[in-house]
Amino acid sequence: MDSSNILDFLISDELNSSSKKECLCVIMPAYNEGMHIRENLLKASQIISGFVHNYRIIVVNDGSSDNTLEEIISASNADSKISYVSYKPNQGKGKAITNGVLYANSDYVAFLDSDLELNPVMLKGFLKAMKEKKADIVIGSKLHKDSKLEYPFIRRIMSIGYYIVLKLMFRLEIKDTQTGIKLFRTPVIKSLTENMITDGYAYDIEILAKANKAGCRIIEMPIELKFKRERKEKSRISLKTSFKVFKDTIKIKKALKD
Repeated sequence: MDSSNILDFLISDELNSSSKKECLCVIMPAYNEGMHIRENLLKASQIISGFVHNYRIIVVNDGSSDNTLEEIISASNADSKISYVSYKPNQGKGKAITNGVLYANSDYVAFLDSDLELNPVMLKGFLKAMKEKKADIVIGSKLHKDSKLEYPFIRRIMSIGYYIVLKLMFRLEIKDTQTGIKLFRTPVIKSLTENMITDGYAYDIEILAKANKAGCRIIEMPIELKFKRERKEKSRISLKTSFKVFKDTIKIKKALKD
């Protein structure tokens, strides 16, 4: 991990001491999710254990200011499959995922949002599709014709807008870069996360644009999504965040220019 500007760095003993290789490693970034994170981690582990026996969850506490770390440690103590990385200050979702990937020792690496709006059971189908279609990357897509969504209308419009912009800028054939469930062959994701130039929500765009340019085989899968956040909860995607995503997308385009 890049130690610059990193304080209060903690890592669970299992990640420091274990040399055992897992089949699947699931990276779950978390920021101020103290209210639900323990329950969600234990639920995710229970679901994943139903289709993969040899797995590990690495939850990354990205500089939370609430009790997220304490709840993560509690979940880890209750379930040996749950490990953690924690640091301050907040570095952004993309940086959190990169830091989790550093500790992955597995055949496959998945990204999963810690709010569990996306059920980890979908990774079972992702793994099957990856093997059968010899894909390097499998991503969930809200715009897949078979997806089942309970999702705000404005978010759907934003997804379509992203698709049009990214198709024009990067010639990406995939329709949705931002859905928070993805699966990678481990050597592929470790290569892609080297020398990242973004650390926020544009991170997914950068990874998939780089993968597309490198000739990786990417396939999309349908998802089921139930939007859980209450209206009173602050949206993760503010106008300021959207503007930063736009600026970072331009930066990615310049960096990947032939």
